[in-house]
Amino acid sequence: MRVVGLAGWSGSGKTTLVAKLIPCLVARGLRVSTLKHAHAGFDIDVPGKDSHTHREAGATEVLVGSPRRFALVHELRGAPEYTLPELLRKLSPVDLVIVEGFKRYAHPKLEIFRSEVGKGYIHPQDPEIFAIASDRPIMDAGVAFLDLNDTDGIVDCLLKYAMPIEDVLKKLESRGPA
Repeated sequence: MRVVGLAGWSGSGKTTLVAKLIPCLVARGLRVSTLKHAHAGFDIDVPGKDSHTHREAGATEVLVGSPRRFALVHELRGAPEYTLPELLRKLSPVDLVIVEGFKRYAHPKLEIFRSEVGKGYIHPQDPEIFAIASDRPIMDAGVAFLDLNDTDGIVDCLLKYAMPIEDVLKKLESRGPA
């Protein structure tokens, strides 16, 4: 299992890019999982469903299974947020894990940049960023530039820089978030 990340400010197009990358990776015969950092208020459970009722009643975990999928919802109930290494350990083995967000952690990352977001580059402060993908050419980045619309080129780059999970976990546990 290898790990690579996408980092960028909110609105830069990380999720849109991941949705384009996954079919390309799957077409190359890879099994892919994603791990996305979300803001505190996110919810995947729908009011009115039994699982939501169980969770609202105070269950710490609610596991819902069906013939097609299962989902585990774990309420932290005041406990600290799980770290990236803790979350990576919860994933089933696959060929590649794409981490979206978690930009403050020390794992290999591709920066997604759009000038209209109005924020600066991340890579000057993050030595783990190996390249930058943007919808406009960036010549002075100091790292490799990729066209945001070149899905195959981005996939090639991600696969080149993805690290074995054991190496990522060692690095993350020695440094933690910045």
